[in-house]
Formats: sequence, C-alpha cells, structure tokens
Amino acid sequence: MMNTLKEIPARTYIMIFIALTVIGGGFYIFSELADEVLEQEKFIIDQWASEFVAQFSNPTLYTFLGWVTELGSVYTLTFGSIVLVAILAIYYKRRTWRIVYFIIAMGGIALLTTGLKSAFSRDRPNILEQYDGTGHSFPSGHSTAPMVFYGFIIYLIIRSHLNKAAKWALNTFLVILILSIGLSRVFLGVHFITDVFAGFLLGLSWLVTCILILEYTLWRKGRDI
Repeated sequence: MMNTLKEIPARTYIMIFIALTVIGGGFYIFSELADEVLEQEKFIIDQWASEFVAQFSNPTLYTFLGWVTELGSVYTLTFGSIVLVAILAIYYKRRTWRIVYFIIAMGGIALLTTGLKSAFSRDRPNILEQYDGTGHSFPSGHSTAPMVFYGFIIYLIIRSHLNKAAKWALNTFLVILILSIGLSRVFLGVHFITDVFAGFLLGLSWLVTCILILEYTLWRKGRDI
C-alpha cells in the first residue's frame, strides 16, 4: 500500500530539514569559496595552515600520511566501489536502488570534481607525483571522493541492524578517516587547506543529496529501509 503523509513520523520531517540545510549551506559556502578562487584571491588561512604543517616536517610522518592519502586515491576508491557494489548485490539481492544511487553518487562526484578542477584551474602549492599531487588543485579530489565513498558506507551502517555501539565505533572511525585523508593533502603539501575544505563541503552536499533522493525513492516504492 502506498505510504501516506500521516504515516510519516515527525522526526522524518526534522531529518529532511537538516538534510536540506546541509545541502543548501554546503553548496552556498562552496560557491563563496569558489568565487574567491576564480578571482585569484589569496586566503590567509592557507598561509597559516602552510606555516603550521611546516613544523611537522618528518620523513616517518610523510610515509604514514602517504599511506593515509592512498586510501582516497582513484585506484583505491575504484576498487573499493567494485567490492561494495558486489556486497550490496549479494546482501540486497533484487533490491537494487542502493546500488544505483551509490553508482550515481560516485560517478557524479567524479564528474563534478573533474569539471570544477578544469574550470577553476587553480595551481597546486607543490607538484608531487608520488602523492598524486598533479593537475589542478581546487577542489581536492581526495576530499570529495572519500567523503562520498566512506560517507555512503556510514549511511549503510546507520541503516543496518548492527547494535548502537558497533555503529558508533565504525562510523567514528570512518569520519576520522575521511578527515585524515583530506588533511593529509595539506601536510604533504599538495593542496591548500581551502581546497580540502571546499572538497569536504562539495562531497558532503552531493552525498546528502543522493541519500535524500534514495530515501525518497525507497519510501515511494514501499521498500524496507
């Protein structure tokens, strides 16, 4: 039977409001940063961040951060996406909407990031091929893509039947991982911190948009979510 408005709990409306606020706020702040980048404005926070991370120059730290940053690379996320799609196909069997929207989420953020990098053509602080530090800088692809990939896993965990303790532990780890991958780009000197911040905003806004549409689709179809 088709869901009716009376069957929707009040907290659902609250969650929708929060989601729309995140989407609108994220895209707005991103557009403000993007406008400054287009005008080739210099950000004082970029200078402060650069001076701060310079204090931690250490070969061992760079090796560790190189491993961390690799968890947000195109190759790692492509392989991870294939594995996740396979897992979803097995777990949900004929219920394919999550797979469809995951593919849309990952494909969409890849196209958005590539197109925006080309449009803004911001130079990197340093070109370091060993850390995937090539091409244009804004927004950081190591911030947008991991936000969507690991963020979608966070969503799946929230919707899973795991107990609360397990959900909190796994999702806390994933949030730290997302932030660590993005910030590793600043410590390795291949991105400005504004690249990373903009990437987080863009990735989160796009992720929440895809999840919101997915939830609406599942509700309309009367699926178990």
